[in-house]
Amino acid sequence: MDNNAVNCSYSLSAMKKVILVLMVLCSLKQQAQYKIGGVELPNTLKSEQTALVINGAGVREKYFMDMYVGGLYLKAKRSDASGIVNADETMAIRLHIVSGLITSDKMTAAVDEGFKNASGGNTAPLLPKINQFKAVFKEKINKGDVYDLMYDPAKGVSVLKNGKLTTTIPGLDFKKALFGIWLCDKPADQDLKDAMLGKG
Repeated sequence: MDNNAVNCSYSLSAMKKVILVLMVLCSLKQQAQYKIGGVELPNTLKSEQTALVINGAGVREKYFMDMYVGGLYLKAKRSDASGIVNADETMAIRLHIVSGLITSDKMTAAVDEGFKNASGGNTAPLLPKINQFKAVFKEKINKGDVYDLMYDPAKGVSVLKNGKLTTTIPGLDFKKALFGIWLCDKPADQDLKDAMLGKG
């Protein structure tokens, strides 16, 4: 048998394997991202030692403009808003700012309104924790900023900005109110709520 023919056949076989591996890797890379609203959210987040999967994500709109992309991460997918809000288990919400129109004042006002709606107007018991949370937004907010609101039953809600821890607020009571901003009966955005619950 011609050695050149054998080498050629071997080279083609090896090349096919390389191409196949590259295609698989490319596919895995695409699957690792959840694309929405012009941004990519990871399909998984890790809180301490707990792996979380994206439950759903959507866009917060106001006056026909996209403000931020919000993604809900849970240990396992579910669609019962009340159950998610009240669950004392690890979960997270990621907010990816997509508008340069969001200011610290506007974000603070939106948070105030959200807590009021989530608590049925009774924010007084949580006021110190709410103020601690709002302090996160005193620093200038830029398009492209990413906020992770990560709840761990042992610690409370850890707030990270662009991957850097800014504060940790203890208590299931605060977690319920915070997640209720997006998942209560009067959410910040009904379409976003539905999307986070995997219904969008």
